Amino acid sequence: MELSRSLSIRASCRHLLLAALAAPLALGLAGCEKKDNAASAVAGAPTAKVTPPAGKAWADVVAVTPEGGYLMGNPNAPIKVVEFASLTCSHCAEFAEKGLPSLRDTYVANGTVSLEFRNFVRDPYDTTLAMLTRCGSPESFFALTEQVFANQKPIFDQLGPVGKELQAANLPPEQVFKAIGERGGLTDFFAARGIAKDQAMLCLAKSETASKLADSTQKDSDTFKITGTPTFLVNGRNVEVSTWDLLEPILKQAGAR
Repeated sequence: MELSRSLSIRASCRHLLLAALAAPLALGLAGCEKKDNAASAVAGAPTAKVTPPAGKAWADVVAVTPEGGYLMGNPNAPIKVVEFASLTCSHCAEFAEKGLPSLRDTYVANGTVSLEFRNFVRDPYDTTLAMLTRCGSPESFFALTEQVFANQKPIFDQLGPVGKELQAANLPPEQVFKAIGERGGLTDFFAARGIAKDQAMLCLAKSETASKLADSTQKDSDTFKITGTPTFLVNGRNVEVSTWDLLEPILKQAGAR
């Protein structure tokens, strides 16, 4: 059973690779959408601030979760936010610009809210970027992810011609991520941000990382009924909003201050 499941994941990943490479990369790909349905969370009394470990801020406390996400902040925070986001999603980049600073610097900082980021991969480009943001220490993950979102347009401009090149090269699927990283300028981008090129290429050679990302994306999609990105859970519930102006009131209702 386990072998069959593993082979199915690899087949799905291969299908995802070939299908995505056949189409041009563009902003606003399917699956990257805004949801405007306001949802309520369980109301709670205002939560007390929690002091971070000596010499640290809560935003500096990052750990990999059993689900394969990266958790920032107090691991015992009473309000737990999980963000599912695609690195090739323009609305996710918009949240990183307009929402993350307040979420991190106000709510995560006082120890009452934790933020877990889970990559929701949709194509080989997205997967390559996710593999590279995971290439350093856990503490570097959020900074690298923010850099990708902040530079999404120039990254896309460089990746634009890569699909046709790789189709012509007819590479085996396990070599596609390295080729995207090298030909799309991603290894240079990350080298300028602390991930050496040889280190990046080693990370992109780990096909098991891509398989795990594809597997977790499928599992989370099925479990939490994710229809677009970004999607947020608050204390385990999909609150069905994708913008900070709708998410913040839900956090306050849950007791965040």
